[in-house]
Amino acid sequence: MEIIARTPKQLGIAVQRRRKEQSLTQGDLGIRMNARQATVSKLEKGEPATQLQTLMNSLAALGLELVVRSRTTSRVEELEELF
Repeated sequence: MEIIARTPKQLGIAVQRRRKEQSLTQGDLGIRMNARQATVSKLEKGEPATQLQTLMNSLAALGLELVVRSRTTSRVEELEELF
């Protein structure tokens, strides 16, 4: 799975998609990452106050990793269509 995310909302959707692919509830993911279900919900909604550690814990719990690279030339609007 490879998804380009440029906004917190897009990143949250990517986490949500992977969680659902693994047939996990938000509560299940919360248990895996030692967080409350409400925290998972906020992350998936792209809440701007989400802590970086929360994101990293969710990625690890889902078997994902963060890759930093130069931006592609796609506009944000074009990426939104993927979500």
